[in-house]
Amino acid sequence: MPTDSPQPLWQPDPERIARARITRFQAWAAEHHGAPAEGGYAALHRWSVDELETFWKAVTQWFDVRFATPYARVLGDRAMPGAQWFPGASLNYAEHALRAADTRADEPALLYVDETHEPRPVTWAELRRQVGSLAAELRALGVRPGDRVSGYLPNIPQAVTALLATAAVGAVWTSCAPDFGARSVLDRFQQVEPVVLFTVDGYRYGGKEHDRRETVAELRRELPTLRAVVHIPLLGTEPPEGALDWTALTSADTAPVFEQVPFDHPLWVLYSSGTTGLPKAIVQSQGGILVEHLKQLGLHCDLGPEDRFFWYTSTGWMMWNFLVSGLLTGTTIVLYDGSPGYPDTGAQWRIAERTQATLYGTSAAYVMACRKADVHPSRDYDLSSVQCVATTGSPLPPDGFRWLHDEVRDDLWIASVSGGTDVCSCFAGAVPTLPVHIGELQAPCLGTDLQSWDPSGNPLVDEVGELVVTNPMPSMPIHFWNDPDGSRYRGSYFDTYPGVWRHGDWITVTSRGSVIIHGRSDSTLNRQGVRMGSADIYEAVERLPEIRESLVIGIEQPDGGYWMPLFVHLAPGAALDEALLNRIKQTIREQLSPRHVPDEIIEVPGVPHTLTGKRIEVPVKRLLQGTPMEKAVNPGSIDNLDLLTFYEDLARKRA
Repeated sequence: MPTDSPQPLWQPDPERIARARITRFQAWAAEHHGAPAEGGYAALHRWSVDELETFWKAVTQWFDVRFATPYARVLGDRAMPGAQWFPGASLNYAEHALRAADTRADEPALLYVDETHEPRPVTWAELRRQVGSLAAELRALGVRPGDRVSGYLPNIPQAVTALLATAAVGAVWTSCAPDFGARSVLDRFQQVEPVVLFTVDGYRYGGKEHDRRETVAELRRELPTLRAVVHIPLLGTEPPEGALDWTALTSADTAPVFEQVPFDHPLWVLYSSGTTGLPKAIVQSQGGILVEHLKQLGLHCDLGPEDRFFWYTSTGWMMWNFLVSGLLTGTTIVLYDGSPGYPDTGAQWRIAERTQATLYGTSAAYVMACRKADVHPSRDYDLSSVQCVATTGSPLPPDGFRWLHDEVRDDLWIASVSGGTDVCSCFAGAVPTLPVHIGELQAPCLGTDLQSWDPSGNPLVDEVGELVVTNPMPSMPIHFWNDPDGSRYRGSYFDTYPGVWRHGDWITVTSRGSVIIHGRSDSTLNRQGVRMGSADIYEAVERLPEIRESLVIGIEQPDGGYWMPLFVHLAPGAALDEALLNRIKQTIREQLSPRHVPDEIIEVPGVPHTLTGKRIEVPVKRLLQGTPMEKAVNPGSIDNLDLLTFYEDLARKRA
């Protein structure tokens, strides 16, 4: 992997570096906690992992974390899994999320945007009042600390209110987006047995209304632990029989009462987009998420009270929880409920313009779709407020970096970030004081000892290896739901290297300190003993205008051979003729290597994804190896199950 020192695409100017919060934090931590005053981010990062306890103590002081009872020490036990953070401390996440209401009551906490693209504000005072009213009603319904409260909701202000009221009570929040079908939702919610369900009657997407009342009725039938169902009439319908009305629960003028819970008390349950078996029900803690998100949003994303934070997401993806945590830094958060490309591909840029977003986050796939659709953001929209465009979901290809730089602004901070639902945070990504190199994440995040390891556990530099984290992070799961002996949790991250978190991504840590993500290691391509990331192939192939999307799989054959097919979903009007076949092979040969050229190129009707938009390589590999559909994939985790029958039929023909 060549990692010489090319010219950066972007370099923050001295004034920007001086005013960045991370710069001020470093100077303060040097004065009060012995952090290095010189050496910039690299020195600060080294200190943050070498002096882990001092670093996290400094984070809690810098952000004025309010402990109702003090902690005995920062890290009671640092073994992974099972690290004990801030034992003895108690606090409340929602109390911190609503602190800005004390000083900025009439300013917007939320800006809500639907497909009309007209922002509607909810002030800090109003959000705090609604949370207070709803928390009191939840307590009146008998909801106690540790009870689960679920939401089948789109990205609307009511979802934020419900999460914060749940956290205020000390209950445990969990949510799914209403485009999930009943089976997908039940695969998640039945595991955690919620006592309250917040629902909508439907949602609007792509200019159409989607009625979800039948799905809600099925959820009510199949969740016997429910004591209450709350109806939010997004489409204007009356509450179904036995359901409570949202307005009635949120109309009182009640100051919120915040249950002070232990640092490691569960805050929410997130679900991995596991494509086989039930989704993993990942539990993260009130204190762990609070301090991790303060660090991530306040230092890495450089967010504060004057900022507006927009990330295109749904309530079924961890980025929604991350977006809500923007409130912790006093930032106005932008909630968009609708199609990412309605009424046209430029929709998200229009929302960034109308909400005057300072940090706008989206998916790498959306950036590349805009590039293919010939969208010109800076020509068509006023994006002068946007300081940073961040991307996640998959690695942002080099062409995506160039396009953002050319089409948005040449003085644009581009933050490609990578983390996971598993930690609801980033391992590597945004640093406002560092240069941006094309195709690279700026650096590992503070407090995260991110390394690339070979199979024997030796660290690698400028070489592809497994993404590992060698020290605990506060937002690592406290446990999985329904995993009493912890075996599923250990098996998910700690089997390969005992006591060290292995995430399942291929990465390169460069000698400059930046990070390159190459795709999932559990769907590794291994040609003649050389491991390759699928992301590298997608990036090369999808530059071709005829290719809408692609999927590459490597399959070990019984005779010891290796079959590597490339599946291509073509753009409208394109044909997989001899000329295109040759161009695909030539592109891969020239941009990657002859080893990367697939054995076969096969046209497909589409590429299947998880519900959170990741292409599914492992289930397709299993199907092609002859595994029956019901064992190869969890149907509730796939966006379009019909597509998988193509791969199943192909496996049958090949057999």
